[in-house]
Amino acid sequence: MEPINLDELHRFVGAAVEISVHDQQGGDQAPVINKTIKKIEHCPDHTHIRFYFDHFNFIAVPLASDMGQSETLFSASNTESGLTYTFRKV
Repeated sequence: MEPINLDELHRFVGAAVEISVHDQQGGDQAPVINKTIKKIEHCPDHTHIRFYFDHFNFIAVPLASDMGQSETLFSASNTESGLTYTFRKV
């Protein structure tokens, strides 16, 4: 895994994705949701990357996360929070 690079994520803008967030402890998992990514940018304090679904709603992934990616998949694991964020193009 490598640190998150915002420039490499712009291929997801405009893409329909399945988003899942789960904890590394194997606890409760939120359901997978289907969204279209409208824009991707840093949060104001540059600690997270925001994936916007519209002008107001977004999910924020910590920049301190380790990233894995392919052409159709982005995954970020944050050891501090114990959460893994996965975005898969559909």
